[in-house]
Amino acid sequence: MPGSLMTPELVRLEVAPPGDKHAVIGLMADLISATGRADRDGLEAGLLKREESFATGMPGGFAIPHCRTESVHEAALGFLRLSEPVDFGSADGPADLIIGIAAPAGTDDQHLKLLAQLSRALIRPEFLADLRAAQEPHEVSDLVMGVIEPEPSAQPAAGPSAGSATAGSSTADAPAGSSAAGAGAAESAAAGTAAAGTAAAGTAEAADAPVLLAITSCPTGIAHTYMAAESLENAAKDKGVELHVETQGSGGITPFTDEQIAAASALIIAADVNISGRERFAGLPLVEHPVKRAISHGPQMIDEAVAASSDPSARRVPAASGSSEKGSESASSSGSQQSWPKRIQAAVMTGVSYMIPFVAAGGLLMALGFLVAGFDVAFVAQDVATGYTLTSLPDHMPYDAATGQALTERAGLALYLGSVFFTVGNLGMGFLVAALSGYIAYGLAGRPGIAPGFIGGAVSVLVGAGFLGGLITGLLAGLVALWFTTLKPPRWLAGLMPVVIIPLLTTLVVGGLMLMFLGRPLASLMTALQDGLTGMSGSSAVLLGVIIGLMMCFDLGGPVNKAAYLFATAGLSQGTEASFQIMAAVMAAGMVPPLAMALSTVVRRKLYTPVERENGTTAWLLGAAFITEGSIPFAAADPLRVIPSMMTGGAVTGALIMAFSVGSQAPHGGIFVAFAISPIWGFLLAVIAGTVVAAAVVTVLKETASRKQVATA
Repeated sequence: MPGSLMTPELVRLEVAPPGDKHAVIGLMADLISATGRADRDGLEAGLLKREESFATGMPGGFAIPHCRTESVHEAALGFLRLSEPVDFGSADGPADLIIGIAAPAGTDDQHLKLLAQLSRALIRPEFLADLRAAQEPHEVSDLVMGVIEPEPSAQPAAGPSAGSATAGSSTADAPAGSSAAGAGAAESAAAGTAAAGTAAAGTAEAADAPVLLAITSCPTGIAHTYMAAESLENAAKDKGVELHVETQGSGGITPFTDEQIAAASALIIAADVNISGRERFAGLPLVEHPVKRAISHGPQMIDEAVAASSDPSARRVPAASGSSEKGSESASSSGSQQSWPKRIQAAVMTGVSYMIPFVAAGGLLMALGFLVAGFDVAFVAQDVATGYTLTSLPDHMPYDAATGQALTERAGLALYLGSVFFTVGNLGMGFLVAALSGYIAYGLAGRPGIAPGFIGGAVSVLVGAGFLGGLITGLLAGLVALWFTTLKPPRWLAGLMPVVIIPLLTTLVVGGLMLMFLGRPLASLMTALQDGLTGMSGSSAVLLGVIIGLMMCFDLGGPVNKAAYLFATAGLSQGTEASFQIMAAVMAAGMVPPLAMALSTVVRRKLYTPVERENGTTAWLLGAAFITEGSIPFAAADPLRVIPSMMTGGAVTGALIMAFSVGSQAPHGGIFVAFAISPIWGFLLAVIAGTVVAAAVVTVLKETASRKQVATA
C-alpha cells in the first residue's frame, strides 16, 4: 500500500457548510487535493458527475461522494463533519457526515476491497455514532483505519465468529466476504457473520427454511455495492434467514457456486446497472430494486424475497430459451421492470452508444483523407488505395466531375495516403446502420438479437431505408428475438435455440418484412427527409438550426439533448452536406453552455461562489471539447436563470451554423477536431456569438436577482 487512505490531515470537524452539496463537494476536493493526492479540478468534476447521476446521501445522516478518475494520483478518504447538515438527496434527510472516496482510475483490487470494508461499516449505527462523538481529527482517522486496516491483535477476536458463520457457506461470497471480514475487526460479533458474505442465523431451524441469494451492484462499484450487501446481510441475520451475497463491484466478481444456486429459494438483485450472469438463476423467484433501496430498506427486501420463495405467482428470472445452462445472457432482463417506452428508449441509446465509435473512427479518417488528399479524393480513393503502393505512387488521377473529365488536385504520396485514410473511414461508416440496428436488438434481447439486428441493418442499407430503417429493424429484431426466448422448447432442441434457431428465424422474419413490405415505404420516407433537408436554405435552414440549438441546451445532456445528438450522428451515414451541417449545429450548440458559464464567472466573479468560479475554470476545457455536461453544476444551482440563458445562446449558434453552411464530419471533439469542420471560421464565429449571448443573458439575470435580494434585505 502506498500510504494510509485516511490521515488526520484529511479530516475536518465542525465545518460550516459553504452552501449546497455542490459547494460541500468542492470543499472535499480542496481537502483531498491539499495533500497532493489528486488534482483539485479533475477530482471535483468527477465527484460532481457521480453526484448528478446518482445522489450519494444515505440513511443515517451521511453522504459518500465518490469517484474513480485519472485526476486522483493516490487513493484517499476525506472526512467532513458539518456543523449544519446539507441535503445530499437522501429521503432519510440531510447529511452531517461527508466521507469522500477518491480512487485512481487504475485502482488495484486491494484498495477497492478496503474501500468496500468502509462502505460496509457505514451501515452500522454504532460506527456512525463514534464518528459523531470524535473530538479530534486523529480519532476519526483511527476509527476509519481501524475498520479498513485492523490491527493484527484484533483479528483473533473476530476469528471464532467468522468461523462459525461460514459453516456451510463458501468463498463464493467474495468479494463481499473478503470485504466484510475487514469490517469485522471493528465489530467482531456482527461482522463475523458478514465475513463470509452470508447472514444466516446460527443454524437452520427448519430443513425447508428459505435460502436467499443477493447480487448488489452500482455504477462505480465502490461504495453503494458493498453498503447494500452489508444492509441485506444484517437484515437477514436479524430475521434468521440464510443469505449469500455476490457483489459485482470494481474489485471483480467471485460468483456463487453451483451448490449455492441449486439450494437457493429466491434471488434479490439490488443494482443500477446490468448485472452479469443473470441466466444462472433462470426460474428463481426474483425481487429486484435499485441498489439504494437495499441500503435503506434491507429488511423489507428480505421479507419480499422470503414471501416470493413460496409464492407460485411470484415474478421469476426469465429463461432465455434454448440454453442448456438455463438460458442465454439477456441484456433486456435487467430492464424487465421498466415500462416498454423506457425499455425501448434504453435499447435505442444502447445502439447509439455502440454506433458512435464507428462514426468517430470512420468520420475522422474520412476527414483526414480530405485534409491530406483534397476534396476530390472521394472520387478516386478506392482505386488509388487498392491499385497503388508506397513504392508505386499515383499521378494526378482522372475522374468524372460535374463539368466533365477532371484531374485530382494532388498526386503522389499525399493522394495515396489520403486515399487510404478515406477508404478505411468510408468502410467504417458503412457499418453505421448495421451497428445501430444490431445493438438496438442487443439492448432488447441480448445476444440472440445481435445477428438478426446486424443483418436487418444491412437490408436497410440495401433498400435505401438508411438509419430510419436501421431503427425499425433493430427494434423489430430485438422484439422478435425476445419473444422467441420466452418459448420452452423440448430438451433436445434447447441447445440449438440461442445459436441457430433464434438467429435464423428472427433474421428470416426481419429480413423478409423489410424486403417485402417495409423497405420501400421507409426508403421513400428517408428520401423525402433527405430531400427536405438538402432543399433547406435561407430561413428554413436557420429555423432548423434554432430548433437544434434549443434542444441541445434544454436539458444539458439529458434526453432531449441526446435525441438531437442521435438525429445528427445517425444522419452522418448519409454523407450529405445537410447531414454534416446538422452535425455541426449540434456540436457547436452543445459547446455553448459550459463556455458561456465559464465566461460569466470571469466577467462577474462576485455573482458566483468560490466553488462555482473553480467550476468555471474547468468549464473552458469541457466546453471546447463539446462536453455539455460541464454546465450542469451551474444549472442545478440556478436552473430558472441558467437554462433559458443557455437555450438563447444555443439558438443563436445553431442559426449561425446553418446560415454559414458549416459542416462537420466528426461526431464529437469540439474544437479539437477542427480539421473535420468546414468552414472553420464560421464554426468559431457561431460558437463565440452564442457563448457571448448566453453569458450576457445569464449574467444580467443573476445581477438582477442579486440586486433584488439586496433591496429586500
